[in-house]
Amino acid sequence: DEAHIASSRSLEFRERFLTATDGRGMDVILNSLSGEFVDASLELLPRGGRFIEMGKTDLRDADAVRSDHEGVEYRAFDLIEAGAERIGGWLTEVVGLLEGGVLEPLPVASWDVRRAREAFRHVSQARHVGKVVLTVPRVLDAGGTVLVTGGTGTLGGLVARHLVSVHGVRHLVLASRRGSAAEGVAELVVELEKSGAVVTVAACDAADRDQLAATLAAIPAEYPLTAVIHTAGVVDDAVLTSLTPEQVERVLRPKVDAAVNLDELTAGADLAAFVLYSSVGGILGGAGQGNYAAANAFLDGLAERRRARGLAGQSLAWGLWEEASGMTGHLGSGDRARTDRSGVRALTSEEGLALFDAALATDEALLVPVGLDLATLRTRATAEEVPGLFRGLVRTSGRRTAGVVNASGAEALRRRIEAASGAEQHRIVLDLVRQQAAAVLGLGETGRVESERPFREAGFDSLTGVELRNRLGAATGVRLSPTSVFDHPTPAALTEHLLEQLAPGTGDASPGGDRAEAEFRRALADVPLSALRDAGVLSLLRRLTGFEDETEAPETAEHDAASIADMDVDALVDMALHKNEA
Repeated sequence: DEAHIASSRSLEFRERFLTATDGRGMDVILNSLSGEFVDASLELLPRGGRFIEMGKTDLRDADAVRSDHEGVEYRAFDLIEAGAERIGGWLTEVVGLLEGGVLEPLPVASWDVRRAREAFRHVSQARHVGKVVLTVPRVLDAGGTVLVTGGTGTLGGLVARHLVSVHGVRHLVLASRRGSAAEGVAELVVELEKSGAVVTVAACDAADRDQLAATLAAIPAEYPLTAVIHTAGVVDDAVLTSLTPEQVERVLRPKVDAAVNLDELTAGADLAAFVLYSSVGGILGGAGQGNYAAANAFLDGLAERRRARGLAGQSLAWGLWEEASGMTGHLGSGDRARTDRSGVRALTSEEGLALFDAALATDEALLVPVGLDLATLRTRATAEEVPGLFRGLVRTSGRRTAGVVNASGAEALRRRIEAASGAEQHRIVLDLVRQQAAAVLGLGETGRVESERPFREAGFDSLTGVELRNRLGAATGVRLSPTSVFDHPTPAALTEHLLEQLAPGTGDASPGGDRAEAEFRRALADVPLSALRDAGVLSLLRRLTGFEDETEAPETAEHDAASIADMDVDALVDMALHKNEA
């Protein structure tokens, strides 16, 4: 059977070549095949020609070949037979053609020697074209220069100190847009110089190609560039539907544009390390971070591309660091609590730098150094909330039925609402909204979330708004828009909106009167009283309440007007409604 299959393949092989040449066949064949394929190759010389056997795994008798194939000269070839002088002439000519651009060098695929097994497997499968090279990992050279972009920032400063104290680096270029004007840079330089380093602080925007080229050109030839650490970055969060081109540009420029410039301008340098500070947000995603995720995903791809070209390249998709930086200094306790609930905890500086060292010792283009709280991940796993990347790290018997549990929870809520009166329905849903809002804000008590206080005043932004929307969607089974928290700006208003989906037709039984009144209250909820006064609405409310019909002493009238001005919208509406009823 195997002989039959080989014969069929060789026949197909021969016919394809003869068809492609209109039956004329070849003039010269360089052979490295064996068995049936040698016979098929000989038949590709119907007009005679030369058959050069190079592989020599299935040698044939030259006389027998001439007898069976008229006009065919068969010869097994050894390069050494040409002689050293002739071979040298060939090589000289080839080098000249390469230098003149007539020929291009064959591609080179390189593997770290620690991955030699993979390299040999690649060669054994004949998957390569050109050369396969094993490289020996390099260490950071004390005699070379390391460039740190964002070097005057928090993370840049940490890694600069670490390079000097642990890796023995003696020449540093710290590049940032503000340069020496950055806060704390003078103290950083003094500290590094006391440790024996020569430090250059460059006011350089790495996203500006000319500025970066000038900074690189200024590095002394006796201390050549041997490593690049790209830590620069900016965040400008917003939900995807509200992202502006300016926000996208603001985030991509220091990450993407700078990385491209670094890649292209250092391509000819013999670098021991080319480390890109990426973010786990590019892998896991994050609410409101579409621009930031895209920028970091590009860095991850760039590191892979550099490796494929045989260059140093590594992207570190960092989780949150405990020490506040320019990108995380704005995070409050609620933001930190939200991160903790995700199962990703903040890294201490010591942990982060230890992971940096571990990454340098690893031959991987992309690594994800994050701090994980496995107990929290196991808890989230029961609700199928663990990102796919982490699911192999936790085991839970309830994971397979989590979707059913969530669905039954939402269904139980619906049944509870259907069995309740209108006022009770409102209370059930309002309690749920306040409970979830408190959890998102990191508050311990639902009572601290006021039902009529706008979400924005309570501390919600686009990110926490999306998290609240996701929580309520999971708890109720209602599909909410990403902006629902701000479309319905208070817990009470959002409760009404949820009730419209959960119990259609019963919303008019909610506290506060009929639906028209509720809509009116919501419409006025965010309107300043000064705007009502300027628009004449305040005067109308005063007439509805009868204040202008009463004749009182001037000081009493002023007092009444002042009292009205001090009221909130709900108090004014109640006063007007009650007066009309009377």
